Amino acid sequence: MFKKKIAILIVLSIIAISFSACSNRDLPDPIDPIEKKINNMSLEEKIGQMLIVGMEGYEIDEKTEELIDKYNVGGFILFNKNIESAQQLINLTNDLKKINEKNGIPLFLSIDEEGGMISRIPPEFTKSESNRIIGKNNDPMLSFEIGSVIAKQIKSLGFNMNFAPVLDIDSNPNNPVIGDRSFGSDVNLVSELGIAIMKGIQSQNIVSVIKHFPGHGDTDIDSHLGLPSVDKSLDSLMEFELVPFRNAIEDGGDAVMVAHILYDMIDPVYPSTLSKTIIQDILRDQLGFDGMVITDDMTMGAIMENYDITDASIQSVKAGCDIVLVCHGYENIVSVLEALKEAVEKNEIPEKKIDQSVYRILTIKSKYGLEDNRIEDIDIEQINREMENVLNNLAR
Repeated sequence: MFKKKIAILIVLSIIAISFSACSNRDLPDPIDPIEKKINNMSLEEKIGQMLIVGMEGYEIDEKTEELIDKYNVGGFILFNKNIESAQQLINLTNDLKKINEKNGIPLFLSIDEEGGMISRIPPEFTKSESNRIIGKNNDPMLSFEIGSVIAKQIKSLGFNMNFAPVLDIDSNPNNPVIGDRSFGSDVNLVSELGIAIMKGIQSQNIVSVIKHFPGHGDTDIDSHLGLPSVDKSLDSLMEFELVPFRNAIEDGGDAVMVAHILYDMIDPVYPSTLSKTIIQDILRDQLGFDGMVITDDMTMGAIMENYDITDASIQSVKAGCDIVLVCHGYENIVSVLEALKEAVEKNEIPEKKIDQSVYRILTIKSKYGLEDNRIEDIDIEQINREMENVLNNLAR
């Protein structure tokens, strides 16, 4: 009798497992909402997401409106030329969001707010000290708090992305572009404090973009004006310049800005922004980064003095960049948008590659819960008090 019961139980178990297997085969695969979104996007909409662009003036004009309505650009970066006061800036970011609402995908609204000499926030705000002063204090908790308050400042103005922190190591005293934007010359210091700032920014639900990969600290030419060249091997970079980036990526970095620097020993043909060796082989494959890769501004002298901006933008996407940053010139922006579209239509860039980039972009926008919601009012005094309290703890 006991053996008969066991046999019945075994048969029933087999039937149950078979039924379950059949049922699972009949169920459709779960639908990835981001993939579904991409499948419903036109090529123009997808390419638009791959650009963050600049604009002119303190208010939206017809050209800016067209970049949103016609070209579906994925985001904007604002500079001092766009910023007069806190209220004016809030009005501007609110207007950008309002126009973009019908596109269904929120904008990246970005700014370079590093503190020190690279600060774009309106004059009503108390600005952070330079990274060099922060580095001299060597206090990760204090660095985290500074990153957090900087994020509160820009968030209160309608931004959701900050091109900071700088992870370049200040290893060349003749460097004309980094200087006190770096935390210092010690690789571990730059790594630890840079990650702390990054985490502070992220703590306020602001996208932090670490820069300038693979390292701008040993250059002697300002890439705003010309193309720097660095004579270093990959092994040398791995032991020094890449350490802060590798650590930040392992600690949750979402986005990396790539610099316009020619590394002759690694890729003698293309600067980092256009180099498949540096972006795909090193950043993606060796460092394991699968977040967003963003170019430095393609209207900088390093590109404009040496390449056609459309050819360079196409090459940057082919090399593995997800977002092309075009900060100046409406004509430059439109030319890049149209050139990327044509490159896909000619299969110079596979549309699958475009889809992969857009997937990364939409993943970050979803992760941070980006919305085109408007700012109603802000308490500048309270935010200033927070910044002043943090700065009072800094030894200068």
